[in-house]
Amino acid sequence: MKKLLIPLAALIYLLPACNNRHEYDIKSNEVYEKSKASIEEVEKKDPVRFLKVSGSNKRNLLGQTVIKGTVFSNSKMVTYKDIDIKLFFYSKTGALLEEDHEIVYESVDPGGSKGFKTKYFAPKGTDSVAMKVISAKY
Repeated sequence: MKKLLIPLAALIYLLPACNNRHEYDIKSNEVYEKSKASIEEVEKKDPVRFLKVSGSNKRNLLGQTVIKGTVFSNSKMVTYKDIDIKLFFYSKTGALLEEDHEIVYESVDPGGSKGFKTKYFAPKGTDSVAMKVISAKY
């Protein structure tokens, strides 16, 4: 009788612990899916927050300003496309000479980057070009 009592007590002790795990897994999956959806909504709502652009410029033999740049995505879930970049042409003294737009018709995956190259006849006296992401589609 004593030999049967110890395994029976152990079984009664462990049995309730196995049953609750299923409910916990379902609830944690629901919480995970809700947080995943909210991250995606934030990334879609404000793409400028998750996209950065950097690059360089030089003059070619025809007098054009050649701009080479790279768009970087810090997003976790959203792939961006048709990225609108505003270009600012500055003089040596820092005066803004002209503004222009360039749209990168490429897709940038989450955590990825894409390079682009464009040419402009920049205004006379242009010393540097700055870039800023204005908008993007998803």
